[in-house]
Amino acid sequence: MVFGNDWMNAPESTGTTIMAVEFDGGVVIGADSRTSTGTYVANRVTDKLTKITDKIYCCRSGSAADTQAIADIVAYSLNYHENVTGEEALVTDAASEFRNFCFNYRDSLVAGIIVAGWDKKLGGQVYSIPLGGMLLRQPITIGGSGSSYIYGFTREFYKPGMAKDDCVEFVKKSVHHAMYHDGSSGGVCRIGIITKDGIERKIFYATKSGLSQEVFQHEF
Repeated sequence: MVFGNDWMNAPESTGTTIMAVEFDGGVVIGADSRTSTGTYVANRVTDKLTKITDKIYCCRSGSAADTQAIADIVAYSLNYHENVTGEEALVTDAASEFRNFCFNYRDSLVAGIIVAGWDKKLGGQVYSIPLGGMLLRQPITIGGSGSSYIYGFTREFYKPGMAKDDCVEFVKKSVHHAMYHDGSSGGVCRIGIITKDGIERKIFYATKSGLSQEVFQHEF
């Protein structure tokens, strides 16, 4: 419990909820939008779904400064690669670069990353890079402090081979459950649907009835 001005010296919070799911034809990524500094909510509408290339995105958890810096470096590197070769970067390229940074600087970075996207070689792919720099491809992965509240939910309701719309609904419900139970997660639920055509983004917020309502959607 924090009293008086003790909140100013409270440990920095790295709470968040991120997740990604593969489906036939692409991936669905999702995240909450709360950024905390100690016990203070610094930003209620942070975008934790960060563009790396047109068809590759990362979901960021941990220190906002660390993850933003790594994402900028990897995005610059892959953009240079695409300009030189004339070929779209592979999702494995992005995941490997994130892994290298997170592992090589594991003692000074607080960064848990999910890399997800689509390429012509392997289609939709999801890679988990947790604290420490391990790299693992998974059909579904969750991360951040909110993930501990929804392990059971995702194990019960995830079904291999789900359709795109079912994946969107599954990610939306999972993130909203995490936001409800985890004090370090909150704001709105941001979702991205990545296919061979690029990304379609959606934003949902929780209503007083406990249901979710779409704010708007936009295609890039």
